[in-house]
Amino acid sequence: MPILIVTAGIILLIVLITVFKIDAFISFIVVGLVTGLLLGMSVKDLSNSIQTGIGSTLGFLAIILTFGAMLGKMVAVSGAARKISLGLMSVFGENKIRLALMISGFIVGIPMFFSVGFIILVPLIFTIAATARIPMVYAALPMIASLSVTHGLLPPHPAPVALVGVFGANMGKTLLYGIIIAIPIILIAGLLFSSTLKKYTSTPLKIFYDPEQEQSNDMPGFTPSILVALSPVILLGLAAILQNFISEGSFFFETISFINDPMVVMLLAVVAAVYFLGVRRGLKIPEIMNHLGNSVKDIALIMLVIAGAGALKQIMSDSGVSDYIAANLQELQMSALVLGWLIAALIRIAVGSATVAAMTSAGIIAPFALQQGVDPNMLVLSVGAGSLILGHVNDTGFWLFKEYFNLSVKDTFKTWSVMETIISVLGLGGVLILNTLI
Repeated sequence: MPILIVTAGIILLIVLITVFKIDAFISFIVVGLVTGLLLGMSVKDLSNSIQTGIGSTLGFLAIILTFGAMLGKMVAVSGAARKISLGLMSVFGENKIRLALMISGFIVGIPMFFSVGFIILVPLIFTIAATARIPMVYAALPMIASLSVTHGLLPPHPAPVALVGVFGANMGKTLLYGIIIAIPIILIAGLLFSSTLKKYTSTPLKIFYDPEQEQSNDMPGFTPSILVALSPVILLGLAAILQNFISEGSFFFETISFINDPMVVMLLAVVAAVYFLGVRRGLKIPEIMNHLGNSVKDIALIMLVIAGAGALKQIMSDSGVSDYIAANLQELQMSALVLGWLIAALIRIAVGSATVAAMTSAGIIAPFALQQGVDPNMLVLSVGAGSLILGHVNDTGFWLFKEYFNLSVKDTFKTWSVMETIISVLGLGGVLILNTLI
């Protein structure tokens, strides 16, 4: 009976979001209340569960996402993202333009939300593709694949960060494992797959194509741009590596542990961005603070969606249904990594939002994974990979890609949707392989 109630709750969630177009946060709260009542919880217990779920989820997440949004905003408005891309173009040359675009998307995609990175970098793709006289979609897929992979697998993006908290993973290790898995994925889903798409011709609408923007000289230098954009990766990676060579309890170990804290890492990254991409280039503090303030507005709805998912997860936990489901899932004799991917994939196909898919499946799979003793870092990546599968008409990324590249719905399915599916399946494969090696 409890499994039927939870299944009905997930179906209700899907219907509210996709059919009735109800806001995801409101949908999560409504479904949480209905599910909790059907599971026998009192109104008072439900209220406490919702408050606890939202508070425990956002307590850690709000800080990381806010700093991440601030970093991404500074990288975007300062021109650093554009500078990184143009710099890599000059290094790799015209013959390896798509490789340069792929690396640009990966570097810029780490601190920047997918939609922001897409909108910032796509005009550059148009300019480069037109100059090199190569098909737009053929040129774009390597960069778009990189943005998608970083969005689904790597902190400080919303879903991976939230999953790190839910599963009790280590953000530094998750990031390092994620990068190891991401590299072959974007090579295959980006470079290799796009080589089959030369036949897709695309003429972008004029409202999306302003080549004069890419010729601006008012940009920071290449070195500070790339170091600031990658600063969270550099700090977390170095700290995770150095901790293996320093005696625990020593001054240096404690110092590195302090720096390895995700909150501290993101704060240092924002400070670096404010100075090197703002103050040092002559921007006034009020102007910089205005940009940072606007960045928080950009992620407010995302945080509410994650908060709603956290409330539903807490209700499932407090009602005892999570443990009940975990006990029944044990009978499937299936790896939690595979099952987590599968649940996230099914919800992603139904709902469209990768973040909603990741967070909803996390509440279902967490107790089961705990009983199996699965590496939580691998679980974050497995669920994240599942949440990217088969983006279609209920996926905002689908429509961004379609409209910017002026494609038909059919051609968008053959390009964007196939790319997302390749990324998801390869992501699961990469997790399973890496899990056997560590």
